[in-house]
Amino acid sequence: MDCTLIGAPLQIGAGQLGCEMGPSALRIAGLRSALEDLGHRVSDVGNLSSRAFDEIEHPNSAVHHLGETVAWIEAISASAYEHSQHSMPIFLGGDHAISAGTVAGLAKRAADKNRPLFVLWLDAHTDFHTLETTASGNLHGTPVAYYTGRAGFEGYFPPLSNAVPSENVCMIGIRSVDPAELKALSVSAVTVHDMRAIDEHGVAVLLREFLEKVRAADGLLHVSFDVDFLEPEIAPAVGTTVPGGATFREAHLIMEMLHDSGLVSSLDVVELNPFLDERGKTAKLLVDLVSSLMGKRVMDRPTLAG
Repeated sequence: MDCTLIGAPLQIGAGQLGCEMGPSALRIAGLRSALEDLGHRVSDVGNLSSRAFDEIEHPNSAVHHLGETVAWIEAISASAYEHSQHSMPIFLGGDHAISAGTVAGLAKRAADKNRPLFVLWLDAHTDFHTLETTASGNLHGTPVAYYTGRAGFEGYFPPLSNAVPSENVCMIGIRSVDPAELKALSVSAVTVHDMRAIDEHGVAVLLREFLEKVRAADGLLHVSFDVDFLEPEIAPAVGTTVPGGATFREAHLIMEMLHDSGLVSSLDVVELNPFLDERGKTAKLLVDLVSSLMGKRVMDRPTLAG
């Protein structure tokens, strides 16, 4: 497969600085060589940058860095549209606000191909706030609401050429939802599997159901992977840790099932904050997980000495 690595060092959507170092950490941890070892052809176009921007005021005084975020969404969306034409784009975040751009661009490309876009959202949070409902003002909590076409972004975020139908979004690993998000989700068609659902049914059952839906629709599948999807003990390098996340084994199972499906056409890896990591522990785990998504099996893994 032809893969394109694209750095999106956006960090102002989060409340804690450090995510801008995420793309470098993933590169240093050996992401490109890991993919090449699996036989993929990999190009790295470096890090994106945004245009010059003006500050934008919003009636919700909590919202911050709105003008800068809008400029980043425009740049990321254009890149996603461009690089999804002939390759699998892999976006290296950056905080989860990048997905407002990645999914918007990918949805436009999917429309060009006359195929529906589906999104698998692996995250502790639903990120279903609008500019009006966010209490923190951290815009990494808004991308799903934006790309599914919820009201509340008009006149601020870039207009969507193609919204993703909410029924095409599946969230797995959810365990932190604000009241405003919960209310909005209760009347949406987004599929939300929290950690209790995983505990009760197992992650394989939940994921298989969604993959069958994507396949039946001949859809393109975008995977957006937030570090806080994982249990903090195995992935500490994130500023939004929530206890009780996915285990090492559950995460690898998801990635291997995604590979087996042959449906994944694009990927985000977001919220990696190397400033909070332990000797590159989280970055190395993420490279390992992306490798599983791209074809590496557990049985292929060398036995570690000691």
